[in-house]
This record gives sequence, C-alpha cells and structure tokens, in this order.
Amino acid sequence: MRTYSLDDVHATRKRRDSWWTVYFVDPVACRAALVVANRTRLTPNQLTVISLVLGMASAACLAMDQLAAGAAMFYLSFMVDCLDGKIARLKGTGTPFGLWLDYVGDRIRVVFCAAGLAYGQYAITGDVSYVVLGAAVAVLDLFRYVNAPQMKRVREAIKAEAGDESDESEDEPVGAAVADEPVVAPVRERRVSFLRRLNRYLARHRVRSHLISGIEFHAAVFVVAPLVGTVALIPLAVAASVLLLANEVFLVYRMWLFSRRHSVLSRGGREHVLV
Repeated sequence: MRTYSLDDVHATRKRRDSWWTVYFVDPVACRAALVVANRTRLTPNQLTVISLVLGMASAACLAMDQLAAGAAMFYLSFMVDCLDGKIARLKGTGTPFGLWLDYVGDRIRVVFCAAGLAYGQYAITGDVSYVVLGAAVAVLDLFRYVNAPQMKRVREAIKAEAGDESDESEDEPVGAAVADEPVVAPVRERRVSFLRRLNRYLARHRVRSHLISGIEFHAAVFVVAPLVGTVALIPLAVAASVLLLANEVFLVYRMWLFSRRHSVLSRGGREHVLV
C-alpha cells in the first residue's frame, strides 16, 4: 500500500476555501488525513458516517445544555467531514453516492444540532426565542443549499445560450466588472484596484473573498457561540444569520447583473444582425 506524505494531502485541499476551514480546520484535518490514509482502511463514505454520528452527539450535548461539549463534537464532526473529501481525492475513491451521502449528512447534522440547541435552551429558560432561533437557523441553511444549485443552473443556462464559458468568478471582488468601462471615476478605480489586490492576497492564502458562507455560519452558531456561553447564543446566531442572508442576497444580485448583461449583449447582437 502506498505511503502518502503531508504534501500529498496538501495537494488535495480546495484551491480556495472558507477562511474558517483554511485557518481553523485544515491544519488539523490534513494531519488527521495523513494518519487515516496511511494507517487505516477507512473509506470516504465511512468517514461521512462517522461525521454524522459525531454530529448527532453534538446535537445531544446541546440538547442537554452541555454547550462546550456540543461545540467540540460539532467541530470534530466538521473536521471529519473535511477528511472524507481529502481521502477521496487522495486515493481516487470518491463516488456519486458519496457526494449524495455527504450532502444529506451535512443537512441532517445542521437540522438536528439546531433542534438540539433550541430544545436545550427552551427546556431551561422557557424562552420561545430559542425555538424561533433554531427554526430560523435550519430554514436559512436549507435555503442556502436549495438556492446555490439553482443559481448555478441559471448561470450555466446563460453561458450555454451565449455559447461560451465566460462568467464572473465566484471569488472575483466586488466591482471588478467595471474595469471594462472606458472611463472610470478615480475613486471608483482606486476601490476596484484595492479589491483586486485584496482578492489576489486572499487567493495566495486559498481564502475565498466572501466574509461569511455556510461554513462560517455553522461555526458561529454551533462552535463559537456555545463556547462563549449562553449569553452569546442569540446575538451571535442572529449576527451570523444576517450576514449569511446578506451574502445570499448579494450573490443573487450578481447573478441578476450577469443575466441582465447577457440580455443586453444578446439584444445588441440581434440589432447588429438586423442592421
């Protein structure tokens, strides 16, 4: 059996990932992946199941008001969830079923942890705000995962109609599109230049340009807030929810701009043909 090195494992990391994963998970997950790859016969699907079991343990701890233990279990669950992809890419053992299992396992973990957190705090305080919070976290997470593939389908349909593969990169900084304009106001030009330099800096460190994605959302609600304590549960969860919703709205806005630009270009092309 081949012996893998840490460099081999590093090569399996995503080109760009969330800042939470890059700085707080990958340093642990890569070393764990090295042990799993060289000393065990665990498959990616088995790791996904282990991640789900740890997620259920996190939900149970949160339901029993064991917040620190619940946060630790959630972190371990997510770390193992990162392992399955690394092992699949490292050994070439990924399968379509594994993708489905990983996707469903993530949704189950979030729903159960949200329910456990809400139940645990409501049972102690009788405050219905925790029930509302748990439901909001679960619904927002599900909306994000339903919305993302639909936006991807829209972009792919537009690109197919246009007959090319050009699109705004998911990680392209805000305002980058204005660089094609013949005249740009100095202030706006400096803003675009700063954002591009920032994006290049983040790219060198494998960090996506989005401040918050689903990963940071989960970390804030199920890891950071429980570790801080009960007093932080609602404020941090609300703040993370607002930021995530704002990010989703921004992504939808960019998709609308892309579709609108395509419509204008298509209409202009048809007018040119008619002339």
